[in-house]
Amino acid sequence: MNILEVKNLTKIYEGKVPYKALDSVEFSIQKGEFVGIMGPSGSGKTTLLNMVSTIDSPNSGEVIINKKNPHRLSRKDISLFRRRDLGFVFQYFNLLDTLTVEENILLPLTLDKINVKEMNKRVEIVTQKLGIHTILKKRTYEISGGQMQRTAIARAIIHSPQLILADEPTGNLDSKASKDVMQLLQQLNEQENATMMMVTHDTVAASYCNRVIFIKDGKFYNEIYSDGNQKIFHQKIINLLSTLEGES
Repeated sequence: MNILEVKNLTKIYEGKVPYKALDSVEFSIQKGEFVGIMGPSGSGKTTLLNMVSTIDSPNSGEVIINKKNPHRLSRKDISLFRRRDLGFVFQYFNLLDTLTVEENILLPLTLDKINVKEMNKRVEIVTQKLGIHTILKKRTYEISGGQMQRTAIARAIIHSPQLILADEPTGNLDSKASKDVMQLLQQLNEQENATMMMVTHDTVAASYCNRVIFIKDGKFYNEIYSDGNQKIFHQKIINLLSTLEGES
């Protein structure tokens, strides 16, 4: 079953010289897939993420998430959709300094007025899984970058979203914390059947995915699948990127 279908997606930014950021992009992501999106700077990766996350709207084409087109919803319904069906993991964590780790994680459930008993149960399960149950009462400025990203991941999955969207999730972390975070995302994908789409320029991070889609000049360029051997997949990613950037 497809959780995400991107159909003939085009985005043009108007200006003195109109700029076509996406040009008829098509692909789908099945339930339980972990898909990376890669491409050179300016290839349209971020624009694509903004369309899928409903932050921006396409000029033409469709984004279907769990059989719904969120771009056709009213403003009120679109924010509900974003909160309930999507989970977000950002490069800069986007945590609130005024809240504790626990309060940050519980934010989606608080907004949905879930009862306290259910909240406590979910926070216990998720934070044990992510190894952050001992820092729940700390503020975000008291914890490390790796712990911040784990907190952000906990917040992204606490409401069991249909699709998790990650934007350069290792971009602000050192190599050890990056590896930890990517292993965590891979674990969530394998054990919880979480469906994920991750935009990254980091070839090591991309090698944790089941499949990587490459885009160039706003167009779908190519895709490669992992056969389970991460080292070989990593090399394939590097080879394809160098071909792609060589052509640029």
